[in-house]
Amino acid sequence: MLNRIITLIYKELLAVWRDKKSRTVIIVPPLTQLFIFSIAATLDVTNVPIGILNRDSGEHSIELIQRLYGSPMFNKVMFLNSVAEIGDFIDNQRGVAVVHFDPQFSRNIDARKKADVQIILDGRKSNTAQIVAGYFTSIVEDYSRKTSKDVGYQVQTTRLFPRNWYNPNLIYYWYNVPSLCGIITLLIAMLVTGLTVARERELGTFDQLLVSPLTPIEILIGKAVPGILIGIAEGTLIVLAAIFVFKIPFLGSFILLYAGMLVFVCSVVGFGLLISSLSNTQQQAILGTFVFLTPAITLSGFATPVENMPTWLQYVTLINPLRYFLVIARGQFLKATPADIVWNNTWPMILIAVVTLTGAVLLFRRRLA
Repeated sequence: MLNRIITLIYKELLAVWRDKKSRTVIIVPPLTQLFIFSIAATLDVTNVPIGILNRDSGEHSIELIQRLYGSPMFNKVMFLNSVAEIGDFIDNQRGVAVVHFDPQFSRNIDARKKADVQIILDGRKSNTAQIVAGYFTSIVEDYSRKTSKDVGYQVQTTRLFPRNWYNPNLIYYWYNVPSLCGIITLLIAMLVTGLTVARERELGTFDQLLVSPLTPIEILIGKAVPGILIGIAEGTLIVLAAIFVFKIPFLGSFILLYAGMLVFVCSVVGFGLLISSLSNTQQQAILGTFVFLTPAITLSGFATPVENMPTWLQYVTLINPLRYFLVIARGQFLKATPADIVWNNTWPMILIAVVTLTGAVLLFRRRLA
């Protein structure tokens, strides 16, 4: 029995490697997605264009404008000539924000009066707008403290010194790349296993397997193991890139990470085999795979926290293996998550793997009957 299964596994790996399209799918897209998501898909706010309407032209407004020029956040500062231009500037998305100095700004500061600065933000880009507003507020507050000291007007202020655990500099790809270890592994494992049975049916070689000495369970094991091996290989590739290319610190245990990865890939392969058993053609298998991938990634907590979702939707995420593995991957990279927390996120994936693999066996037998 073992020799028959090993022979089938070897045959499946050869079929994937000798097929140029399959070879391309498991090598090129993961590397492309890794660099696109880690570099381009970021929530860091830089190179933001802004507009300035300076109706004051005094010393203090010019000093604040120079501070904006010197900021790495703003790559392009455009000057407006009138209030009427503000609406056009924001509506046509020429910039995210407009800073408006009224004609009495510098005069009020010199007279030790309250001086206001108006900032108009594009609310369509809510995340960027909030970050720009906070950054600009810090620039104004810093200049306010300096000016108050220069004119001898002491303002009592309370300063906060935040300290960020695990990611002190809030580098976004430190969060992003460990998550991609789960997402790209999910994608490749699903594609490999989702196509395996459907490809045999479409090429007409499935009947040859049925007349072979292999039992249905042996066939399913032979189809599952290559997907597991390829999925772990893809995950290893992302882990190595994270450590050696992106220089992300790995503080945890490789044993705990790979234990979680193995269970995760097994649960994913179960979903892939279910889809493949239901599909008669490779096109149907690909469509079924992407129907599963979209909600799986959306409900994993990758882009938005699971805790922010509606309560009923949080219950739906409990059957999503990616939700649990992202906790393990991020935790092992940045937090050295202890074994008990890893186990709390591993046993649900074990249940998912048992249910999906069992379902694939039953469905496979039914389709053969």
